[in-house]
Amino acid sequence: MPLSPKPPGRGLWKSFRMFAPLPPEVLDSIATAARAHRWRGGEMLFQRGDTGDWLVALTGGQVRISVSTPGGRELVLRHAEAGEMLGELALFDAEPRSADAFAVGEVTGQVLDRAAFRAIAARHPALYDAALAHVCAMLRGTTDQLETIALYQLQARVARFFLLALRQLHGDDVPAGAALDLAISQGELAALTGASRPKVNRVLADLKAAGALDQAGTIWRCDPALLMGFAGDDGPA
Repeated sequence: MPLSPKPPGRGLWKSFRMFAPLPPEVLDSIATAARAHRWRGGEMLFQRGDTGDWLVALTGGQVRISVSTPGGRELVLRHAEAGEMLGELALFDAEPRSADAFAVGEVTGQVLDRAAFRAIAARHPALYDAALAHVCAMLRGTTDQLETIALYQLQARVARFFLLALRQLHGDDVPAGAALDLAISQGELAALTGASRPKVNRVLADLKAAGALDQAGTIWRCDPALLMGFAGDDGPA
């Protein structure tokens, strides 16, 4: 559902990591080409298998990214919040969407389609450089996730999951006492870390007892320094 056609300023786009290095004239072109959208709570932004040709830069609300089995079981991969982007790979290929994206409450964002992206990049090649750097960072993040599941024991895997979520939100400079709004169940966390729910439950209890985590509903308050201490354990799983 479209919002006001008035485009946001370049400052909004510069706040997204992919676009941060770009000069003002490129940011202005992106801001002019993008369209503001709002999604109602529970509304689907896109579905796995859909043909995608746009990204969304989230400016408000939270989006649940998940995959589902034919039998109806859902695995939540992550929750994206304001300041994050979804669907970036659609700017480069015509491959189907790889996951479902649902609005958790009302969500607002700026949509940039592939045609507009390519037209701007043709005039300003620096946009391709910035996008390539962003995609490489995404690939490194995926490699880190696979390494975490394959090489670290469960306590380290859970700690590294929370650290990764913190870095996605804050970058490398994660503040002490940072909070995450994660509507994730222990079963979903178990699936993401390659473990059983009872084992994850015990690990979470240990991390809470150590002061590395504290939970109130969907809000997780984290001590990054303590989580780092647990994240380095590469003993047996």
